[in-house]
Amino acid sequence: MTATRAVAASPVEAPRGSRGRWSRDRVETRVLGVLRWVVVLGLLLFTLFPFAYMVLLSFRDLSSLAADPGRLLPTGDELTLSTYRDVLAPESAGGQGFITFIRNSGVVALLTVAVSLALALPGAYAVSRLRFRGRRQVSVLFLAVYLFPSILLAVPLFIGFTRLGLRGELAGLVLVYVAQTVAVSIYMLRNYFLTVPASVEEAAAMDGAGRLGVLRHVSLPLAVPAIAANGLFVFMIAWNEFLFALLFLVEDRPRWTVSLGLSQLAGSFEVPTTVLMAGSVVLTLPVVLLFFGSERLLRGGLTAGAEKG
Repeated sequence: MTATRAVAASPVEAPRGSRGRWSRDRVETRVLGVLRWVVVLGLLLFTLFPFAYMVLLSFRDLSSLAADPGRLLPTGDELTLSTYRDVLAPESAGGQGFITFIRNSGVVALLTVAVSLALALPGAYAVSRLRFRGRRQVSVLFLAVYLFPSILLAVPLFIGFTRLGLRGELAGLVLVYVAQTVAVSIYMLRNYFLTVPASVEEAAAMDGAGRLGVLRHVSLPLAVPAIAANGLFVFMIAWNEFLFALLFLVEDRPRWTVSLGLSQLAGSFEVPTTVLMAGSVVLTLPVVLLFFGSERLLRGGLTAGAEKG
């Protein structure tokens, strides 16, 4: 009897084990697991290779690059810092004066971030929390600003800023950048404020906090990730913008921004390619460092667990 049961059970157990080893779910899981890493590595290579090659070129001597332009990895004796000295040294010392350009870009970008957030935070909170006629239409109009290409505004702004005496001034550039970014900043922050549980603010209001107190002590601390992401977005726009910097500052070299200075390097036949690559690294590196420095704020939402049901 026992032998008969064993023989009868064996044909059933074998297919079950076979199905466990070759089931569709297991095959798809393993294949997709491998493909996921292939795609991630491919995207990393596609994204990081141009930047890595630019960095390597910025440390190479021009003579070695001209002798073997196709070689990716330089040897130890080919590495030099003279390209960065040429880029950062003042124009009076035979350099390109990028220290001045970096300072100008930093001032413009930081002021743009500060003014944009100072205007966008109360505006976004008002649109997301207050009830008034035309509230939805106002939210849509914020994005309508981006329906107009910047080149359409170039001539009117050039004429207006010339009459106001702001052409050639960094303050005029800040005004233009704030006008460009404050609308989308309000829209982005509004969407985040809508995710903040209203009961948290109601609890603070029941404790005696006014509207400004709720905004300052409850909503703004919860919105730190969104504020950091929005500030980084505005900083990148102000740091990399070229059209209006060229339009307003091209006649006054000491007031150039770093993007304008780099464009002049790219358009000059007298500037070596290695110096141009060094200038590109100088333009890119602050944004990269700022991104990695604020990564912890850009990740996780601080509203997780703010309200328990």
